[in-house]
Amino acid sequence: MSEHAIRDIISSGLDVLFCGINPGQSTAHQGFHFAHPGNRFWKVIHLAGFTQQQLKPEEEQRLTETGCGITMLVERPTVQASELAPDELRDGGKRLMEKVLDYQPAALAILGKDAFRRAFKQNKVEWGKQPICMGKTQVWVLPNPSGLNRASLDEMVEAYRQLYVELHAGSE
Repeated sequence: MSEHAIRDIISSGLDVLFCGINPGQSTAHQGFHFAHPGNRFWKVIHLAGFTQQQLKPEEEQRLTETGCGITMLVERPTVQASELAPDELRDGGKRLMEKVLDYQPAALAILGKDAFRRAFKQNKVEWGKQPICMGKTQVWVLPNPSGLNRASLDEMVEAYRQLYVELHAGSE
């Protein structure tokens, strides 16, 4: 079981369920998703259009008001995601699939190619929309917002914005 107070932000009818790899030590200590000061998640989703204002990690429960949710592949906190064992990621992938099939968000956005590749035994993974669905949920792979990721803020915002635009096409 988990060693922290971080819980899924999830409900039925979400536009997107963002799936992080696992909590970092700082995030686990603070008790909120993406709480490390170097993590760009809250800024990226705001700049991509998912939130009207940049939320703080402690305001994470407000995400469902915007049609967004958050979960994680593995609950065990680590300093770096590379510390996770392959079986932890595969088991996390199975749990994630069950969760997605239960809640059926319009999209699942897994944050990180390597996490997706390892959790779902995929060889070649490109950024963006994947050629698979989980039930009626379209799977996307987006850059991990960790400060350890070399992608620029602009590159991340553009990748997340592509998902936002697709989700809202025809509703504006």
